[in-house]
Formats: sequence, structure tokens, C-alpha cells
Amino acid sequence: MDLTQLRELIALDSPSGYTEQASRYCADVLRSYGFKPEFTRKGAVVCALGDNPTLSIAGHMDTLGAIVSGILPSGHLSISTLGGLSLNMAEGEYCRIRTLDDRVFEGTLLLRNPSVHVNREVSKAERTLDSVYVRLDEKVSKKEDTEALGIRIGDIVCMDPRYRELANGFIKSRFLDNKAGCFVQFEVARRVAASGLRPPVSLYFSNYEEVGHGGAGGYAASTEELLVIDMGVVGDNVAGDERACSICAKDSSGPYDYGMRQKLVSLAEAAAIPYKLDIYPYYGSDGSAALRAGHDYRVGLIGPGVAASHGVERTHVEGIQATVDLCMAYIGAIKG
Repeated sequence: MDLTQLRELIALDSPSGYTEQASRYCADVLRSYGFKPEFTRKGAVVCALGDNPTLSIAGHMDTLGAIVSGILPSGHLSISTLGGLSLNMAEGEYCRIRTLDDRVFEGTLLLRNPSVHVNREVSKAERTLDSVYVRLDEKVSKKEDTEALGIRIGDIVCMDPRYRELANGFIKSRFLDNKAGCFVQFEVARRVAASGLRPPVSLYFSNYEEVGHGGAGGYAASTEELLVIDMGVVGDNVAGDERACSICAKDSSGPYDYGMRQKLVSLAEAAAIPYKLDIYPYYGSDGSAALRAGHDYRVGLIGPGVAASHGVERTHVEGIQATVDLCMAYIGAIKG
């Protein structure tokens, strides 16, 4: 499996609210396969693979990140999070500060007073928005120095993804949630284009999922079913596996459509696609947003297993492949 598109998409900074580059990239990939993607007013990407789509396959391109909330007397930066960024897992991460006039500055997310040689409480301190800051890699010693650089409140803070592909098939990086899901959508588009068929399917790349409203609207009027591609949870007390496709029965927003789940399980078993049935205790998706917005759709949720979610995540090409295969099996079962 050629992972070039996954690698390139992950390299593009795209915290919620700063996704224009990622949106353009997704659209360019779809155009390369002969499709005609469009942008919603919010900046999501919608692309019909055939006429009058009844099935929308949705995933989100936006990621976790932060935003400058203030400039400290030292010249360094306080932040507010974009989405559920774990400060414990982000501590020590290199980051980029992107300004309104498209300049980029380097920094590091740190606990305040982080040196163990002067602070014996470093390992005990709680990591909160009041106790962490971004150390700016510039010659600043006071607030006015930073202001003179053009950095201001509202500038976007993007974490270094640290992407790695291993020879044994593992992929580790930040933001596999959900750029691995976007890659699944790319593969679906590629396979559909190669088939010469034009099924009644639309792809939807949302850009505000991490803050709860990404999948709230923008679907084709003919949509009847929404199949969400997002990370499968891996951890204690869940069944998820990085080398399989997770089929979610329920998350914190409630159960997903029973009939879609039956069909997904039946298709996976018939084609010997590795899968796990699961319940996610602390999770919401673009499907959750669509249902809360009042859409009258049947909604299902699947995705490759991703370990250490909202941290430095890991998945495997086998889990990605299984998710692509299940999507294609579901498309093939559409009654036309």
C-alpha cells in the first residue's frame, strides 16, 4: 500500500479552524482521480462519486491543536486548546505558531518553570492551561518583543506530528485520528475510479469534528445513509486492534444504526475482513453531529484501530486495508 498521501496529509498543519491547506489537498487528490469535489461554506470537502448519492462516507481532516490566548510578561505564550488536546501527552512537543499574515515561528509546549534543577515539583505538578506555556524560539524577554514579531492572540499553535512508517507495517504519528480515515477515503476514491463504475456514493471530509460540529451539515439532499470513517479505539476494556477494522455499536452519543451494523458485520465475515465489534465510552463522531443536527439518516461508524488516541498514536497498514475493504464491500452491496 502506497502511503504517500497519508504522509503528505499528516504533514499539513490542520487544527480545527485552520484547515484550508488540508481541504485543498483533499480536493486535489480527488481531482487526480477524475472527480469534481466541491467546498461547503464551512470549508468541508464534498465529492460525489456517482449521481444522486444515497450513501455518504464521511471522515474528518481537522486535528487537535491550540491557539494563542495571551502573551506572558516573559514574551512566551499562553494557550487555549483546540479540541481535546491532552496537555500531559503534548508536553515537550515541538510546535509551530502560525500568524494571521502567514508567518511561522517555532516553539515548545512546556510546564512553566520546567527545569528539575530549580523545581522539585516538576513531576508532581498538574498540567493545566494555567501551568503550561509555549516557549517561543525567538530572542524575546518581554511581551513587547513578541508583539514586535507580529504574534498575537488567536494565532494557531500546531504540534509536530512526528510521522514514522515502520517496515513491519506499523505507522506512528500524531493525528492518525483522523487522517488515517481520510486516507481510507482516498483509497475508496482511487478504487472506484479504477473500476469505471459510478456508485451512488459521496465522500465528505469535515473540518470541525474535533470541536463537535464538523458533520452537522453539507451532505447531498439524496443522502439516506452516513458511514463515518474515524479511529477505532484501542485500549483497556475495548476490543479495538490496530490490525483490524473496528465497527462501533455505541459511543457516548448513543447507539449507531443496528441494521447498518448487521450489514457491516455480515460483509466483513463473508469477505474474511478482520474486524472488531466495540463500544467506545468517551467518544463522539461526525455521525453524532449529523444526528444531533436533525438529519434523518441511518448512521454507522467504522475505522482502523488507533492506539494512544489524542497522543502519539499508532495504527497498522492491515487495519487501514481492512477498513478500505469493508467500505468497498458496503458500496458493492448498495442496491441500485
